[in-house]
Amino acid sequence: MVYKAFILYQQGIFVSTKFQKIILFFTIKMETIQQNRRIESIDLLRGIVIIIMTLDHVRDFFHADAYLFDPTDLSKTNPLLFLTRIITHYCAPIFIFLAGTSAYQVGQKKGISGLSSYLLKRGIWLIILELTVMNIAWFFNPNFGIISFQVIGAIGLSMVWLSAIVYLPMPWIIAGSLIMIFGHNLLDGITIKEDNFLAFIWSLIHQQRMFNWIPDHVIYIGYPVVPWVGVMALGYAFGVIYTAKFKAEERRKILLTYGWLSIVLFIIIRSTNLYGDARLWDTQASGINLLLSFINVSKYPPSLLYILLTIGPALLLLAFLENAKGVFWNKILVYGKVSMFYYILHIYVIHTLAMLAASLTGFGADAMVLDTWVYMSPRLQGYGFSLSFVYLLWIVIVVATYPICRWYGAYKNRHQGYWWLSYV
Repeated sequence: MVYKAFILYQQGIFVSTKFQKIILFFTIKMETIQQNRRIESIDLLRGIVIIIMTLDHVRDFFHADAYLFDPTDLSKTNPLLFLTRIITHYCAPIFIFLAGTSAYQVGQKKGISGLSSYLLKRGIWLIILELTVMNIAWFFNPNFGIISFQVIGAIGLSMVWLSAIVYLPMPWIIAGSLIMIFGHNLLDGITIKEDNFLAFIWSLIHQQRMFNWIPDHVIYIGYPVVPWVGVMALGYAFGVIYTAKFKAEERRKILLTYGWLSIVLFIIIRSTNLYGDARLWDTQASGINLLLSFINVSKYPPSLLYILLTIGPALLLLAFLENAKGVFWNKILVYGKVSMFYYILHIYVIHTLAMLAASLTGFGADAMVLDTWVYMSPRLQGYGFSLSFVYLLWIVIVVATYPICRWYGAYKNRHQGYWWLSYV
């Protein structure tokens, strides 16, 4: 009877007020279910990315070659090791892009003013988290021999910036993000070598470097925020297609169109070797190495070509994941829904296991109390394991942390009134 009334209602034929209320209820209910499904595709992609990110961090702490050479150095690496590193290049830009997309969803609930306040507070919280909890996780050094500003800090600073620009009209936000993404490589030639405050500000903006302002301490800017701000703002703009205004097929077509466009632009611009990345590709002794050289793009700061190569496939994957169902995808979803919690957890787990490994192999647990990046530590020369071991340990860590992530996800669902849970 409800279905029949709905058909009559669509055809403009009068139905009773009671049926109109029923129709309205079911329409809202269907839109809510559809909206939740869309958000799940975003969480699925987050889950995939955070699992891949774990692989790179396990490699940092456990792979013997990490202490000898850069895995993207084609004169020393091999295809599997190279791809093990390159696949993790997708993590940071996808996280930052999706942070913008999720921000748009928050804005639909809180309004622009509420969104701006949320982004400002969350951004400041993430910066504090980076400089404290995550700094300890990476180095296990209570003396803070190195104070590192990495991806969580970059996300936080980008959120602070986004908290201001959400008041702008959407076309302005899109234009600004594209100018930043496509034009920031024009800044590559600008460097400030002095060890002063201006150099520090420029480092936060566009120049990765270290500062030695405090005796026996180093301040390391690993993630300059340009063009990360642009990537987050672009993700915010894409949040529009995750509203009820867009049907699933229409949204899928948009994702596929811009995903393939990004990949085609990467191939065209990269082929010229003229712009978009300071690291040029060149001829190699083999076809596979030529391909690896072609995709060997710069992450610090992220080049235009790096962004095109990572965001393009991410959009294609979002189009695919919207219809992903089954036990496997439900497991991945658990990680995606608690991605910040898992990010913190997995670094502490990896570093603790690395401390145990160093102790068992004769280097001593204290060798993992670091004042530099683990693979740069002179105390760990000769330490490490095979790439096969890295992959095995990666799988073990991901599987072993699943019950904890599932528990925390359930805890968040049961205590949605706790405001602080929205920050972890």
